[in-house]
Amino acid sequence: MKKIGVIVGNGRLPYSFLKEIEKNKEMEVFPIGLFDTIENEIKEYKNFKRFNIGEVGKITKHFILNEVKEIVMLGKVEKEVIFQNMELDKYGEEIINSLPDKKDETLLFAVIAFFRLNGIKVLPQNYLLKNIMFEDKCYTKAKPKDEERKTIKIGVEAAKYLSEVDAGQTVVCKDSSVVALEGIEGTDKAILRGGELGGSDCIVVKMARPQQDMRVDIPTVGINTIKKLVEINARGIVGEAGKMLFVDQEESIKLADEHNIFIIGVKP
Repeated sequence: MKKIGVIVGNGRLPYSFLKEIEKNKEMEVFPIGLFDTIENEIKEYKNFKRFNIGEVGKITKHFILNEVKEIVMLGKVEKEVIFQNMELDKYGEEIINSLPDKKDETLLFAVIAFFRLNGIKVLPQNYLLKNIMFEDKCYTKAKPKDEERKTIKIGVEAAKYLSEVDAGQTVVCKDSSVVALEGIEGTDKAILRGGELGGSDCIVVKMARPQQDMRVDIPTVGINTIKKLVEINARGIVGEAGKMLFVDQEESIKLADEHNIFIIGVKP
């Protein structure tokens, strides 16, 4: 039986992945939770273990002892959570001290390199999830109006510039202006802040990095994102086709339709 490890952050994406694995009777999964706030259903898995995000050596040892040679890293790892709650083991401390900066990509690729040195391959995040990649289409009954297309274009350009400097991947726009940019607080709080500043009918735009590595931090939209749009009475959300995941699709589209919110995928 093939063994696969899953390093689990926050959000619904890891659970969607685990449900896909359940369909394959030839796979045994070893989930590792990084936070107490991960989905409760994941904590109930037979091989589930909880480690702190800074315990890189202990996590690697756990995989080696269980003969796990392939892993997937899934879920949100917000910067504010990392630096508030990190407990470094010896190897985690060595990795942090060796970094030239504290960018998300720098940290993630250093961890991936450490896994590789120990014979563990990190698979693309869309492994087994290619059927839920964002497509170039409108998913909902509501569609952007002609005048909103200009706002979307500006939002796409702003989100791309933001992702280039690795500051975030989400912007909130309204009336051809950028209202809020994602920073250390993460997507959900950026959306709420955008709603507070811009009021109703804001448009949320989320893009991938210019050279998106599919092993790490693929932008994701799901039911929790749509709930935030409902909370601020948003007009819609835009995702990048081919480079983002759209989880909980049926539930998300239903909720969006109930509140006249559009969900579209675009190719910049």
